[in-house]
Amino acid sequence: MDATSRPPSLAGLRRTYEGEPLLESDLAADPITQFTRWFQDALESGLSEPNAMVLATASAGGRPSARTVLLKGYDERGFVFYTNYESRKGRDLAENGRASLLFPWHPIRRQVRVEGLVTRLPHEESAAYFASRPYGSRIGAWASRQSAIVRSREELDARYAELAERWPEDPPVPDFWGGYRVVPSEVEFWQGQLDRMHDRLRYRRAHPGWIVERLAP
Repeated sequence: MDATSRPPSLAGLRRTYEGEPLLESDLAADPITQFTRWFQDALESGLSEPNAMVLATASAGGRPSARTVLLKGYDERGFVFYTNYESRKGRDLAENGRASLLFPWHPIRRQVRVEGLVTRLPHEESAAYFASRPYGSRIGAWASRQSAIVRSREELDARYAELAERWPEDPPVPDFWGGYRVVPSEVEFWQGQLDRMHDRLRYRRAHPGWIVERLAP
């Protein structure tokens, strides 16, 4: 094995985290308000795509899978994203309606983790969002049977061209595409600190309201 093909040494890859302490007294009364505060900080920091989040799902048999998707809305009901219902994540969610989200805001030494049940959005909400997307993205949603095997890039491009010819404007929303909402049961806010003594504060849903717990780093 020559030097260019050897795995790099990872033991020395580390960085120092240092941020303002995250104290219980700093938190909002509910996790959605706290998320809004931190999301605004991420926006103002110039962080690229602060709405990018890692979505983790599992099949009925417990086989895990994770990928990056985009947050497209949130409120007190939960966190919304859109995808193909026939994709790997769509199949997982049909079998096992629980998921977790991770917002990895490393440049500002923060992370947010969300866990909860997942529900499909009503068709009307999905259709309204679909209509707001750029034309190319709408055709792309039709052209890609997400997670299915395709023989070549040429096959995919030909499918796109065929559909663009069929719908030169205003393609309808596919019946296999739409939104999901992750309804949070837990939301954890992680703030990096020196010597790996990070702050981890978790909201856990209670009825009524939320319980805040500090977790060891």
